[in-house]
Amino acid sequence: MSREYELKVDPSTLGSGASGSSRSTINRRQFLKYGFNTATGVLAASLGVLGFSAILLPPGGGTSGDLGVVFWAKGREDEAWYGAKHEQMMTRTDFVNEAAKSSTGTAGAAGIWNGVPVVVTYVDHVKNKDTPVFNGKARFQFMEGYDETGKRIGHFEDLSDADPRIFPSDNLVMIFGRCTHLCCIPGWQLVSNSYTDDSWTPGGGDEGGTKLFCICHSSRFDPTALEMNSNRNRSSGATFSYAGIRRAGGPAPVGLPLIPIQLNGDVIEGITDYIDWYTYCD
Repeated sequence: MSREYELKVDPSTLGSGASGSSRSTINRRQFLKYGFNTATGVLAASLGVLGFSAILLPPGGGTSGDLGVVFWAKGREDEAWYGAKHEQMMTRTDFVNEAAKSSTGTAGAAGIWNGVPVVVTYVDHVKNKDTPVFNGKARFQFMEGYDETGKRIGHFEDLSDADPRIFPSDNLVMIFGRCTHLCCIPGWQLVSNSYTDDSWTPGGGDEGGTKLFCICHSSRFDPTALEMNSNRNRSSGATFSYAGIRRAGGPAPVGLPLIPIQLNGDVIEGITDYIDWYTYCD
């Protein structure tokens, strides 16, 4: 029996999450303009909410426009806090203003970058990092990482020390929006349940809210818990390590990869150096 969830109608809500097996090839300009509306029906609805398909365009940048991240609120323009900004470039200021309304100091939004679905999350880390963890104010946690067998593979800072661009930029992280379970699209506060409440607890466990929640099969991920993890290329089977956010619960075996970002003025842009991190859904 399918689980049912109460959909949020608060302006801070976000819609994403539906699986699919169809693959299409369109250029990035078409992708951003038409937003998955192709003849194969890759724009789908799930429980009456916008869902992304399992389409995956190959990363890589041909123009500077490919580096920018755009908001994606198709079908939820009246509900998502960034609905009026659909297909506009994301800016840091957008997230800072929204996070100020949150009791945890966080904000998140679905987007498209370089032809792939992403979730950008703002955490007021600089302000909160030196406050007591029991005050419910979120901050980034830099943690040990483990593979799906529970074997330790390394610490987040092993990777960020080697490439400082992997470290959160200006309180922001961008997460590749494909679940490590079956490549569905996790969402930010799409539904109302204990995992998506505006609450935060330390440790990267399943307690508290402020999780990325995959509506398809209920996997949860903590965007404040940054770790080293590993996965494998679906085509070749080759394994790779990556910086990511921790899996908190559900059927997903491991956490989600980060996409390093940079600011171009106030505009959020992605860095294309780590394309192997996304190949578990390729």
